[in-house]
Amino acid sequence: MVTNDTPIAMLTVGQLREVLGNNHTEVIHAPMSEAKYVYGIAGLARLFNCSIPTANRIKASGKIDKAIKQIGRKIVVDAELALELAGRKDGGRRA
Repeated sequence: MVTNDTPIAMLTVGQLREVLGNNHTEVIHAPMSEAKYVYGIAGLARLFNCSIPTANRIKASGKIDKAIKQIGRKIVVDAELALELAGRKDGGRRA
């Protein structure tokens, strides 16, 4: 028997459905998008899952320059574009 003093934690799923009735609303889950921007060399290192010196080398290589906006010491990197640019193969040695 469910009374007004019954704790919610003590209800079974069936009892909870009975109490709520059919007046429940459907929950729509929007897909979570990844962060669009990362900030600083540390953010770049987390994005590429590498060390900070390696992130500095990636930035200095010029390969992802289109994804980087730097004003003074502040660095803002478009994460999706940086990953796309880094994935492209340019030059290199032939096997």
